[in-house]
Amino acid sequence: MSSSLGSIFKITTFGESHGPMVGAVIDGCPARMALTEADIQPQLDRRRPGQSDLTTPREEADRVTIVSGVEKGVTLGSPVTLTIQNRDTRPEDYGETMAAPRPSHADFSYKARYGVVASSGGGRASARETAARVAAGAVAEKILREQFGIEIVAWVQSVKDIVAPEADLTRLSRADVDKTLVRCPDAASAAAMAALIRQVRDEGDSVGGVVACVCRNVPAGWGDPVFDKMTARLAGAMLSIPATRGFEFGSGFSSTLSRGSEHNDMFVDKGGKLGTLTNRSGGLQGGITNGEPVLFRVAFKPPATIGRAQVTADWNGRETPFKARGRHDPCVVPRAVPVVEAMAALVLVDAALSVASGR
Repeated sequence: MSSSLGSIFKITTFGESHGPMVGAVIDGCPARMALTEADIQPQLDRRRPGQSDLTTPREEADRVTIVSGVEKGVTLGSPVTLTIQNRDTRPEDYGETMAAPRPSHADFSYKARYGVVASSGGGRASARETAARVAAGAVAEKILREQFGIEIVAWVQSVKDIVAPEADLTRLSRADVDKTLVRCPDAASAAAMAALIRQVRDEGDSVGGVVACVCRNVPAGWGDPVFDKMTARLAGAMLSIPATRGFEFGSGFSSTLSRGSEHNDMFVDKGGKLGTLTNRSGGLQGGITNGEPVLFRVAFKPPATIGRAQVTADWNGRETPFKARGRHDPCVVPRAVPVVEAMAALVLVDAALSVASGR
């Protein structure tokens, strides 16, 4: 089972949804960097469950503890281990999975692959695992911000068919995003999204959406051809997030509607350095960063666990009614925002340290 990401800044996450804890080990974190739990906690607070009536009511404080690799607030160069205790566990809510695999969950496919599944909450397949990614991503982001001036901001662009207007990518901040519970910076769209999420929740259903992300001040020249392109690294990282269904960068799939003469980004002088007049490439050309803002979007499906009864088959193939218990998000995109930011930071910091080492 692969639980690691990165080559120089390498993280390995561990723990199950209803086990005692989840966490991450970071191998390759630079030495002599100031680091405390306070650098990590804000992003975990944005991801944690129970933060509004739009999310799962599971109550987790998600307090991070640094247990190795840091002494007197400074990194030692040795592996940094981060732990997050699971407090509000209810494994009894998942007894049905012993009789039948949950529709559109990983229960069936994990058993096909490993011959065994976690007894509750999806185990490693649960979105609970992303808390560890967010913790490690906060460390990566601190390096990017302090050493390269890179800013990463993600936001909810759409929920079902409610699509927010294009954001100002040059000015958009996390404070702008967090002004609404749904984490959409456009107030009118956010209100409509929140109303829809509450409606489907009350109906025992769920809904999906799209998270967009911009990474500003990324230098030109990060990424490696041919099979390790920055586009491929970002796509792999984003599609490893639970419930994802699609990834696009720059103009994405809409580029198929254009001609080359309409779509090409013309080069211009930008204060003594070469840049592009438009950014349909999303800051990535040939799989390598070109110095423009890196822009991409990630599609999330409706959560599979819903309160509405459905008819499925048990492990023996017999038709059976199924109504899930447990506490789950009616829409994952508000809490997915910091997860997307974390995965972007992890990919970018690995590329940055690769360039710095001459690899």
